[in-house]
Amino acid sequence: MNGASASSSLRAAFSYCVQQVRSYDYYNYLCLLELPPNMRKVAFAVRALNVETARAMDVASDPRIGLMRLVWWQEAIDKIYANKLIEHPTAQALLSVVHENKISKVWLKRSVEARISDARKEVGDTPEKIEDLERYAEDTVSTLLYMTLQAGGIRSTAADHAASHIGKASGLLLLIKSLPYHGSRNRHFSYIPTEVAAKHGLLVKHGGQSEIHLDSREGLCEAVFEMASVANVHLQKARDLAGTVPVEAFPVLLPAVPAQVLLDSLRRVNFDVFDPRLARGILGIPPLWYQLKLKWHSWRAKY
Repeated sequence: MNGASASSSLRAAFSYCVQQVRSYDYYNYLCLLELPPNMRKVAFAVRALNVETARAMDVASDPRIGLMRLVWWQEAIDKIYANKLIEHPTAQALLSVVHENKISKVWLKRSVEARISDARKEVGDTPEKIEDLERYAEDTVSTLLYMTLQAGGIRSTAADHAASHIGKASGLLLLIKSLPYHGSRNRHFSYIPTEVAAKHGLLVKHGGQSEIHLDSREGLCEAVFEMASVANVHLQKARDLAGTVPVEAFPVLLPAVPAQVLLDSLRRVNFDVFDPRLARGILGIPPLWYQLKLKWHSWRAKY
């Protein structure tokens, strides 16, 4: 492949990544547009990988095929770091940025391995504690922020800690929002921890097994409130660090805005995840209002 063809192929790969994020992660797509150019390419490449792995189980006709796809991505990361070209646009985009920007292989691998571990769970297999969901959110969301910080050459413990909290908050809130979807796919609301479900009367024992049932809408709202409260604490901790976070890290931490929007939307519907208002607009608010919020935070260098 000559230089012109390689350059054209790479542009097409990045265009594909941008389109994937725009189509399936629109609220974060708008966040990434606020990043400076030296971080934007990396951010779109790793977010596109996140889209690929997050959707792998949903688009597969058979769970085994979805799991195979996730394992393929796990192996693809090894090939990327071995500087081997893979005929997939997201992989090509990643290959072009990971070496140039010294992106940590640990974070990329961890994000995919967390998806694989989740995919291998049996139907109805629920986490025991909220801390289990926090770890999953850290591995699948916080890692994306760590890699974007790396792309900007930002070495700051405070920024890393803020990214960790924002990732955990975002991940928890998105798991909450997805509860009706996963329930419709007969996953028995596997993202409500057993400990939380039992506390709010949602855990029913049949023989030697326990299942989460939704006979009590009030109990479900209380469980969601408890989980959302943990996410809110993480957002507050991230903002408490703002005075020590370098200003160049603030655009990377903008995903705190959609997390707050979703949290506020949950409050408006009294934490009822089945309320149709949550599915309207962007995370429950009109698109223009969301964009204005994001622009205001970006302009004021806030997150």
